[in-house]
Amino acid sequence: MELEYVKCGDYYIPALRANEEPEESLAKWGLMRQSFLKEHRPGIYSGMMLEGTLKEHCLTIQHQAEERMDILIDQMAQAEGVDERLKALDQMRWVRMMNYIRECCEEIVLKEMIYS
Repeated sequence: MELEYVKCGDYYIPALRANEEPEESLAKWGLMRQSFLKEHRPGIYSGMMLEGTLKEHCLTIQHQAEERMDILIDQMAQAEGVDERLKALDQMRWVRMMNYIRECCEEIVLKEMIYS
């Protein structure tokens, strides 16, 4: 391994550079994954922090969770018969059903992706 050194006074100091991190910011799912790793998997969290791969991992989980949520919501809404016709006939029932579906999907995503 070849390192570059910078002379600072009488000493040579290694010229270390940090890995470049993605510029995208973490949102709900990425922050939840980061928090889970920090609290419940400190070894994995520390390893990823030292390697500089934590943010990239959390962003990957975030994108996968968002895609999974969209797919699950569409599938469950179709299975329950929640569509635009129901929305036009009974808006409150449509809102109630969509909130229920969204909560169920969030629980599935949390169990499958965030807390595993």
